[in-house]
Amino acid sequence: MTEEKPRPNILFITSDQQRGDCYGFRGRKVQTPHLDLLASEGTSLETVVTPCVVCQPARASILTGLLPRTHGVHDNGIDLDPELGEKGFAGSLSAAGYHTAKIGKAHFATYHVFGDSDTVESIPGSARVPAGWRGPYMGFDHAELVHIGHNWWLPEEPPAGLAYEEWYYGDGRGAWKNKLLWESARDHKGAPQTWSSKLPVAWHNSTWIADRTVDFLRQDHGKPFCLWVSFPDPHHPFDCPEPWASLHRPEDVDLPEHRTRDFEGRPWWHQAAVETEIPAEHAEIRAKYSRLAEMSDAHLREVIANTYGQLALIDHSVGRILAELEAQGLADNTYIVYTADHGDWLGDHGLVLKGPMPFEGLLNVKAIVKGPDVPVGRVSHEPLSTLDLGATFMDWAGADSLMDTHGRSMRDVISGEGTRDGALSEWELLPGRVGVGLSLRTVRSKTAKLTMDLQSGAGEMYDLAADPQELHNLFDNPDHARLQADLTDILMSRPDDIQPNRVPVGMA
Repeated sequence: MTEEKPRPNILFITSDQQRGDCYGFRGRKVQTPHLDLLASEGTSLETVVTPCVVCQPARASILTGLLPRTHGVHDNGIDLDPELGEKGFAGSLSAAGYHTAKIGKAHFATYHVFGDSDTVESIPGSARVPAGWRGPYMGFDHAELVHIGHNWWLPEEPPAGLAYEEWYYGDGRGAWKNKLLWESARDHKGAPQTWSSKLPVAWHNSTWIADRTVDFLRQDHGKPFCLWVSFPDPHHPFDCPEPWASLHRPEDVDLPEHRTRDFEGRPWWHQAAVETEIPAEHAEIRAKYSRLAEMSDAHLREVIANTYGQLALIDHSVGRILAELEAQGLADNTYIVYTADHGDWLGDHGLVLKGPMPFEGLLNVKAIVKGPDVPVGRVSHEPLSTLDLGATFMDWAGADSLMDTHGRSMRDVISGEGTRDGALSEWELLPGRVGVGLSLRTVRSKTAKLTMDLQSGAGEMYDLAADPQELHNLFDNPDHARLQADLTDILMSRPDDIQPNRVPVGMA
């Protein structure tokens, strides 16, 4: 009688706002040796669409396997309904006997709320969470969370904040750390939101997340685990700590080939999104934090070099995690996935950060997968989505979902046996972000992309095989009517389960 093989573990690692091409093995001049090795030992998925190009909707889609207009988090500042969140992949795997855990950034609910809130992740709600709280949360049995993680704001001081902030201030040195956090070790020539933080790397949240993950892997959970490790970087502000901030010299980084703003031939909202006056209640934070002016090459080099430093620190942290997985004898029976919630323009078309222009650097996050039956060294270009991840995890685990989802297991594509017609992304954009409201829908096929605003009927379409820089908008071009019709059919195949628009409770 043969012994039954134990169910596999799942180690899911994400970064925040990392472009799908920002890896050494994909040709950028960034030092990511551990992620490069992971890709060489597994499969690289080269077309993985985010269901939304901003954080809260994208993360809610990863957890639930639903498109944003269905789970209701159709823009930042809208909270995921906990009853729905608890039926996502974490809750489903927990119900199937897995130990589910989340370490790092969650962002399933709004931090900066307009009024009071009892949600765990809101600033006022976090102050009501008991000291030492470690979940459960949104279907995860265990949760060790970084409250916000982006250092435009200082870490919330207890009783506010969550596990990371509790640790950060726990030694009584919080004021000293905060002073160093916002000091720059060198001059960045006035590049916006850019400094080389003097905060010693031992106290950085990327280091803390790796520390807590290593500790998790050393524990005997008595059951298989599904662990989501979530780094808040390389999100702006670009505040990489030294010495990682100096790892990539600005003069050596690679700049985008096309890095000037080009509104001619684009749909109307491209120009409106960067020029429309933002409502007064949102104007200051959007102008200073979310909307950056077109940069000089010198400033862009500083931003990219700092971003690369943030990524190198994450890569180092991933290396520590994978080494511990090996040391604990878990590697042979663990599926590993690395991807991001969404990307960043990072200079493409004269743009930095994110917004309603779903160029590839923002939309296509790509992914790396390694595991027991994952082909080694394989590369796939089939169009997938991060909302497919939950279905894939449950397929690997032999578990059933607690609800119907839009996601579909990637397992057949990873093996090389399956194909896909296209992947969808959407954003019901409220006016508070860029001053205009939009109902954006995007479909990405293997070689082309179509985006439409359903309110105005305007759109953009690119033949990515012939025009990878996305310079020539083919929307309503009669010579490409067949391509537009095919993509429109996929776009309109979206399930008819759209929920009413919701009112935001905060900004993000």
